Amino acid sequence: MTNDDIEIIGKNVKDMYGTFMGKVVGTITDIDGSIQSVGIDCGSQGLQQIQYEQLVVQGEVVIFIPKWRLDSQRLIREKQLTLRRLKALIDIVSENDDMKADAEIIHEKYKSKLVSLDETEHEIKAILEARLTELNEQMKSAKMLSFDAKVQFKSNEISDATFETVKSCTTEVIEHVTHETAEIANVKSRIADLELEVQEITAPPTPDIQESAVSYLETSEQEQQIVQTILPEVPVESTTIPSEPIEAPSTPIPEPPTESEAKFAFPEPPQQVTADTSKDDNDNDWLARMEAQ
Repeated sequence: MTNDDIEIIGKNVKDMYGTFMGKVVGTITDIDGSIQSVGIDCGSQGLQQIQYEQLVVQGEVVIFIPKWRLDSQRLIREKQLTLRRLKALIDIVSENDDMKADAEIIHEKYKSKLVSLDETEHEIKAILEARLTELNEQMKSAKMLSFDAKVQFKSNEISDATFETVKSCTTEVIEHVTHETAEIANVKSRIADLELEVQEITAPPTPDIQESAVSYLETSEQEQQIVQTILPEVPVESTTIPSEPIEAPSTPIPEPPTESEAKFAFPEPPQQVTADTSKDDNDNDWLARMEAQ
């Protein structure tokens, strides 16, 4: 047996929140002597084989770490390191364009690593959701036990000491479930933040502000020219059609003129002196003018 075997065998096993799980009864080792798994007697749940990496020896107690916690921590650590290396690679290429061709190979390597981590992330998310469902059921059971004990105490079926014991145990279970639920929520939040960083670093570069402003000004000038070539149309006044016909004022129709009113006395034209005009008429006119004088 190795020293690790001696340190772990026979010790009690508790989870991260202090709940007793069982006792270590033995280990399974590899050919080189390293421990692969640990056998834990969990009472009514039987003998369970737990991976050695999920156990941490602290004094006389062995602490059990859930697998979802180890997997999520490994995912976050690898993704953070990959993102840091990608950012460093981008900085190197931006400082020296001659190294762009050499950096392409490493860049593709890190991108493929992110793709594989995305697949692992999808699996871990499914495990976290399943664990949240289990914790929700445990919370409901603990609350039901506590409430039922209160009912039994009020009906004088159990003693005060028994009720306090049930209340203390169920309260401890509720606290453990609450802590683990909060830790899972924290892990999910960190994974979501890393997803945003991946999107930012893998997104295509946005155009420079100055280039965007120039393209905007060019587009505005073209639109202004198009607007100037189009003359405004004459506004058409909207005429409202009345719902009822408009009656015109009745004016009396003038009667046709009578025959006497229709005859006008046109002045007779002066007679011209022609050869046919009698000389007597001229002499009479001359005499009349002399007599008047």
